[in-house]
Amino acid sequence: MSLDDYQKRLQNQLSGIQLEKPEIRSLYFKFNPQKRSLIDFSDIVGIHPLELWLAAYLYHHPNAGYEELYQKSHSARQDAYGWLFRTSRKSKQDQRIRIILEQDAFDTIHKAWQRLGYPFKKLVPSFATAIGSSADRPDALAKLMGIIINEGILKPDYLIQEITFASDTPYETQFVRKPAAAKRVLNAEIALIIKKALFNVVEKGTAKRVYQAFLNEEGTRLPVGGKTGTGDNQHKRLDSDGMVISSEVINRTATFSFIIGDRFFGNITAYVPGPQAGEYSFTSSLPVALLQNLAVHLKGILNTS
Repeated sequence: MSLDDYQKRLQNQLSGIQLEKPEIRSLYFKFNPQKRSLIDFSDIVGIHPLELWLAAYLYHHPNAGYEELYQKSHSARQDAYGWLFRTSRKSKQDQRIRIILEQDAFDTIHKAWQRLGYPFKKLVPSFATAIGSSADRPDALAKLMGIIINEGILKPDYLIQEITFASDTPYETQFVRKPAAAKRVLNAEIALIIKKALFNVVEKGTAKRVYQAFLNEEGTRLPVGGKTGTGDNQHKRLDSDGMVISSEVINRTATFSFIIGDRFFGNITAYVPGPQAGEYSFTSSLPVALLQNLAVHLKGILNTS
């Protein structure tokens, strides 16, 4: 790429910002692609070097077959893993290997979580995630409760099942959703253990107030289980001694994901965004109390067969 082409592309990306020619020239020579290795480009874009090489080669040779790719990628494969043979920096090698192993492990965890309804495309590799603490969405938590109550089987859910246009006219059109098959995503034994733990949270734990909130038509208590959670989310800055320098309130959440009997499940979340969340001190007892107050309104639904 010539200096003029670089200048045009740079200005297109920086609309509204005018750079002087000496600045552009300095950037051009400082970040000249010809001075960057495959590993450098890989680090910049966050893609494995061999994936990056393969994409570039197929772009210029779209009809290339496996044998050609294997032969032409020899130097790229050597560059991608050459750092393993530079023994003068063993500690750095070990660190990179640990990072790769950790990323692979969290990729595997992410795939397993997605099968259970985890809604995000990525999973942050962190200690919090490793012990099961991660961001989630209310509908995803409700879906997880559905998997547990159905003993590990994910059943399809529908918002709209049928749409009809222009009824009783020659142009009447009906769209009917094709039914999806249920699939097992969790071992039944594990689901039963989790269900027992959820019932224990209501019977002896943080959600006792809904223990006798729901009754069937005969007046018998419907078993209720659930998991409570409170999030006081803050962004804290620490000094070198680990002391808090400043704290910024991000939001506050309180959640109760629940199952009722052997058919019903859901999630209630209280949420306050922004700095004003610091003015609130509610806990997960709030959504639990809300479910308790809803019991009388849900009675008719719960007793339908």
